[in-house]
Amino acid sequence: MSIELEGGDWIRGITIRQPWATCILAGKRTENRPANWPWRGWVLLHAGKQLDRAAMRDPLVATAIRGRELHLGAVIGVARLIDCHPDQGPEHCTSPWAQRDAHHLVLADVHELPLPVPATGALPAWKPTQDLVDQVLQQLSHLRP
Repeated sequence: MSIELEGGDWIRGITIRQPWATCILAGKRTENRPANWPWRGWVLLHAGKQLDRAAMRDPLVATAIRGRELHLGAVIGVARLIDCHPDQGPEHCTSPWAQRDAHHLVLADVHELPLPVPATGALPAWKPTQDLVDQVLQQLSHLRP
């Protein structure tokens, strides 16, 4: 099945520290950020160069990443950012990944790259080069702009 992507200015990059980036590939659909994100659409999932060592002790994280390699400094997948909302308590956002007092980025249509593509990210969201997008789409032939 082919997924048709919007034309034009349709994609951004989001840099996420490991192991959180790999958790998204394993099913985490809520990414926590300190501020609202107005962007909606496709994002490259970029694993930053820093490892959040404290997160590795979290049982939820440990279960999600078991047996997976934690790539650093590379695009490891793509996803569609469909919403961003402030924390409204567990009765409104039931994801076990949602942090209190954060904005929750809601991700859908997550696709893992077979081979990570080395890249330099930025914060908060960044516009990838056409060359980087081409390298990613070459591996995900079912996605096309």
